[in-house]
Parts: sequence; C-alpha cells; structure tokens
Amino acid sequence: MGQAQQTENNEEMDIITIQDMYKKFVMECPSGRLFLHEFKRFFGVDPTGEASEYAENMFHAFDKNGDNTIDFLEFVAALNLVFRGDLEHKLRWSFKVYDKDNNGIVDREELRAIINSIYKIKKGPQSSSSDEELTVDEIVERIFQAVDSDGDGSISVDEFIQGAKQDPWLLNMLKLDIKPTIWMIEQRRKSAHF
Repeated sequence: MGQAQQTENNEEMDIITIQDMYKKFVMECPSGRLFLHEFKRFFGVDPTGEASEYAENMFHAFDKNGDNTIDFLEFVAALNLVFRGDLEHKLRWSFKVYDKDNNGIVDREELRAIINSIYKIKKGPQSSSSDEELTVDEIVERIFQAVDSDGDGSISVDEFIQGAKQDPWLLNMLKLDIKPTIWMIEQRRKSAHF
C-alpha cells in the first residue's frame, strides 16, 4: 500500500514537473520546436565556446526523428531518460552522442572530439587528478584498448555498453550522465560573469 501511494506521488510530481517544463519550453520556443541555436541559448552555451560541439551532439541525440529540431515530446523523453533511465538506456543514449555521423559505430575521431569537449567543459576542480594526468589521446587509446573487443578500430554499441559495465573508470568516461538543469545554471552563471 505504501508503495502504491509513493508511485502515485511520483506520478503527480512528474505531471507538475512536465507542466513546468512545458511552460518554460513554450516561453523559450513559441514555435513549439527547438532549433540548434535555441537549444544552445536554452542551456546558455556560447555558439563558439568550448561546450558548443558537445551541445550539438546532445541536440542530435535528443532529435529522435532527425528533422533538426526538438519538439516538446523529444525534449521530455530525453530529459526523462537522462534523469530516470537505467544504466543501459543511459549508455545507449550516450553512444548516440558519441556517434556523431549516426552510422552505428564510434571511431577514434568521434571519440576524440567528445572526450576533448568533455575535457574542456569539466576542466577545473571537478576533474580527478588521475584524469588530469592523461591527455585526450591517451584517454581515447585507453578506451579503445579496453572496449574495442574485435580490434576493428571502431566501437559498436554493444562493445560500448559491455566495456562501460565492466570497468568503473570506463563507465565514468563514457556515460554522459549530465544533469541539464545544473549544467544550464552553471553555463548561465559563467555567461553572467563576462
């Protein structure tokens, strides 16, 4: 009985949260569609700044139907996955962010681009000392050595998920477990200081 009541409260909270998100979405995007430049503005990302490429990859992962816009349902589905999805779903979504050309594999250049973007975004006190000692290229090579099980020079979604599940360091590097609201607040705070 307590569990049923808890589920009802969570569902009610979700409805309130979705309504608040919809109000914000409609205020930011009266057309009902979020374009890439609006997405970057929504999250406070400088179009030419260090987080720009990362934001573009996130945008394309959110854009389920590939029409270069994000409608409200795509937006809510993506945020729900980021906030509530299980590990495998989060890893599958992360893989889509890494797979920039959407060909079902991640090559060294795609991996290097995302790792480089993440490095730029996270540099500062949040980075652990062991990660600071590794260059982007060293991280890419370490990931490929651990994850590319068939040695073909690319990472499939299955290799990506299995590798991340087997090694905590890899999981930390590969899972893009961002909290969009926290990231948005941090980005807006940074832009307010300039």
